[in-house]
Amino acid sequence: MSIDMQQFHSVFFEESQEHLDEMEHLLLELDVVNPDNEQLNTIFRAAHSIKGGAGIFGFDGLVSVTHVMESLLDKIRQGKMAITADMVDLFLGSVDVLKGILTSYRNHTDIDWAAANRLTELLESATDGKVNSQSKKSKKDEDQGFGFFTDPVLGEAQESYGFFEDIDQKQQEAYGFFEDLPATPAAPISVVEKPVVAEPQTSSSNVTANAPGNSKTKAADTSVSAENSSIRVDVTKVDQLINLVGEIVITQSMMNLIGKSIDGSLGEKYQSISAELERNTREIQEAVMSIRMLPVSFVFNRFPRVVRDLSQKLGKSIDLIIEGGETELDKGLTEKLVDPLTHLVRNSIDHGIESADVRVARGKEATGKVTLRAAQQGGSIVISIMDDGAGLNREKILRKAREKNISIGDNPSDAEVWQLIFAAGFSTADQVTDVSGRGVGMDVVRRNVQSLGGRIDIDSVEGQGSTFTIRLPLTLAIVDGMGVSVGDQTFIIPLVNIIESMQPAEKDIKTLVGDDQLLLVRDQYWPILPLYKSMQISSQFTDVHKGIAVLIETNKHKFALFVDALVGQQQVVIKSLEQHYKRVQGVAGATIMGDGSVALILDVESLGLTVAQKNPEFLAKAS
Repeated sequence: MSIDMQQFHSVFFEESQEHLDEMEHLLLELDVVNPDNEQLNTIFRAAHSIKGGAGIFGFDGLVSVTHVMESLLDKIRQGKMAITADMVDLFLGSVDVLKGILTSYRNHTDIDWAAANRLTELLESATDGKVNSQSKKSKKDEDQGFGFFTDPVLGEAQESYGFFEDIDQKQQEAYGFFEDLPATPAAPISVVEKPVVAEPQTSSSNVTANAPGNSKTKAADTSVSAENSSIRVDVTKVDQLINLVGEIVITQSMMNLIGKSIDGSLGEKYQSISAELERNTREIQEAVMSIRMLPVSFVFNRFPRVVRDLSQKLGKSIDLIIEGGETELDKGLTEKLVDPLTHLVRNSIDHGIESADVRVARGKEATGKVTLRAAQQGGSIVISIMDDGAGLNREKILRKAREKNISIGDNPSDAEVWQLIFAAGFSTADQVTDVSGRGVGMDVVRRNVQSLGGRIDIDSVEGQGSTFTIRLPLTLAIVDGMGVSVGDQTFIIPLVNIIESMQPAEKDIKTLVGDDQLLLVRDQYWPILPLYKSMQISSQFTDVHKGIAVLIETNKHKFALFVDALVGQQQVVIKSLEQHYKRVQGVAGATIMGDGSVALILDVESLGLTVAQKNPEFLAKAS
């Protein structure tokens, strides 16, 4: 009886990718002065596992590299050879090559045998005690693009955005919104631990490099525990399960609507059964949704390598601080966040952080800081990329905007100026380099974030640094919402954004110049946004005091949404409106109601921004 070995390939590819990620993580953590034996043993076991599996499936490319790598690791872990920084570079390069070979086998493409053979030679030389010669990297090595010469994550980002090309390295300039900085000699990067001071539900995920004694790995115990307590399930099966739960939620809503028409004892019994079913449905929904949730550390853990390689290339000393790595995010979001975050982190290092001599001259520490932080706020996940570098140059951005005939007010706020960098084709760079100058990139970042149902904001102080904040929905499937009606249309407002609702008194409504109105609530003025105007539909009421005001708070804005009436609270299943129709301003998606009708789910962040952009005087009075 013959066995089709190809049915096991996908499992091998996934496990090998995990082993390679673990090896890279441990190599970045490794203290070459006082290496931890358990870390070395875990790295060795990872290489050995890949070699064994590859041998079974006949993947000779993986076998040839891991065999020589395993020999060198064995000598190091037995104390026959001391590990050096050059060896760590070589091992990191080996991980890069192995990832490339693994991808070739997975996609059935040609393997770069020249790179594999060259790496094998380097590993064999290192095993023979000649690793020191590897610190001088040849142009041939760089052209082959393996090992410690290139970063695969940066390479992926460069390819996806399509604006990083192999051009002579010249003076690089920001997005270019930062001042020109002189080049400096190479300096090491360190990734440091920082305790979490954010909300209780977040925690810190930290990795260290070149920082003796900061952490001791428990990777072996963790991996054994994970194997015993988990199984591999194809993500399409999980998605199918989530879709089915969504349909159950819709069916439950229909049953509740029918139950309201049943009277007497039968009606009471029906309501009791319906309430029990609704409770069980919610528990199933929460359990199924949790399956797709992954710690954001799955994304963050690749950035120590990005920072390490780029900082060495630019000759900068940088502390990478990671906070809130255990904050959970939908798996679909984590996969699509990699490119935008890579681009933002790269720009913070390349252009935000000044050179050491410039930092010292400005009264800063020579070592720059880049912080990646994740936290849950209500129904959103907030991811921040912060640096203590040069900040954005307001005048330079405005000057370039005028040159490109981009419309902007006479006295724009800083927030409005920063948003200009997201315009397609916008760049203030004087030169086109391999990093910036083509006027693309930031618009791609914003478009990618918006495609996930999120938004990106910028805070920057020239000379002090910049913060890029990405806000994403906690889940993409089911939300608790409040139904509101405007005319014959029903809309859903996410419950997490609602403060309260009321029928305002006429005396509490203040009218400003034009049609703008404010609602006075407990000595605080709230800007009023009539939903019928935003959606351009007919309304039952046009006078605010005759309808309902729903007080809404977003991450940055507060306003009162004027609607005709409240329909009621319910769970709704988010259906993509953009996928089936087109993107509608102020709308995050659609859902199917209990009576089979379609209701639009409001994007309160977008509506809040609409209120904020009306005019500064209006906002000043509202605050």
